[in-house]
Amino acid sequence: MREIRFATIAALAFAALIWPGGQPWAKTPKLPPTAPLPAPNEAAPAKPQTPDAPPAEAPVPAPRPAEAPGTDKAEPPTVAPAPPEKPEPPPDAQDKAEEPEKPKPKPDPRSDETAADTLPSGEIACRMRLQALGVAFENRKAEHDAAIGCSMPYPVAVKKLGTAGLSPDAEMNCAMAEAAARFLADVVEPAARVELGSGLKSVEQASAFVCRPRHNGQKLSEHAFGNALDISAFVLDDGTRIEIGPAPPEKQAKFLAKVRQAACGPFKTVLGPGSDADHARHFHLDLESRRNGGTFCQ
Repeated sequence: MREIRFATIAALAFAALIWPGGQPWAKTPKLPPTAPLPAPNEAAPAKPQTPDAPPAEAPVPAPRPAEAPGTDKAEPPTVAPAPPEKPEPPPDAQDKAEEPEKPKPKPDPRSDETAADTLPSGEIACRMRLQALGVAFENRKAEHDAAIGCSMPYPVAVKKLGTAGLSPDAEMNCAMAEAAARFLADVVEPAARVELGSGLKSVEQASAFVCRPRHNGQKLSEHAFGNALDISAFVLDDGTRIEIGPAPPEKQAKFLAKVRQAACGPFKTVLGPGSDADHARHFHLDLESRRNGGTFCQ
């Protein structure tokens, strides 16, 4: 019974589909003449994102070639090798290299003077003048050094210059002893009384005869002929000691300036503090012969 109903329904449905003339309910629907346009400025659908590709793996470095058997890797030295030692020059050559050759002093005609068998008349007369001035002295043997050029044929060793003592004793030629004695009596003694109120008791000397060249080596010093005297201090009767230096007290400075100025004339060379470093602490007085009787006072 159920099968009969199903068959009847199916037949009726088929007949409706093929019925001629078609009924309104069986008409084919009309389509619009054109398809609707899409809305403007519509963004295109986004493409689905694909997962980023995994990064490529870094290339693996090729393995280092194996070292050949029997070859050891060179290790850097822990200590730098010392350079070879230079051969040392002989001691004599080393001394000559360190010490420059000193210039030889210019020849001086006085270097050739030697003592005669008897005392010349001029030397005898000079000694008589020393005695008159109250100079205490002794005659000494001649000084002569041909290698250096020093020469003092008729020296005297002076212990006292008139009324003023000399400490220590000094060896010089007779002319220098006479000039020093007269200078102390005529200049230094009066200046000490005027400026410092006391007389001169003694003189301290730094050098007289010394067989050596000058400091620059170009010429023999007047000391090499006993023709110079270096005075380092004056001692007064009241015990005051006046040292010669770059900055003495005011009263002493005035006295020393007067003595130094008056020395230029009786002596041909006068040097002292301010002249150079070698004469910073003494007066250098000498009788060097100059052209036309000139002087060098500085």
